[in-house]
Amino acid sequence: MALKLKVSNIACEGCADTITESIHVMEPEAKVDIDINAKTVTVESAASEESIKQVIVAAGYTVEGY
Repeated sequence: MALKLKVSNIACEGCADTITESIHVMEPEAKVDIDINAKTVTVESAASEESIKQVIVAAGYTVEGY
């Protein structure tokens, strides 16, 4: 299942790396694609949408609508 989230405070490649690493800690097999310019995080994972959002928020980022 591909999940596309708007993360409004992604600013740089470092932010993208932090989010990717955080998701991979929870779900090592997850496929993560981050578009810094569009401020989107696309995740293909067996993990639930809720748990992915929680990981991104725990890493210090804001998921729009969450």
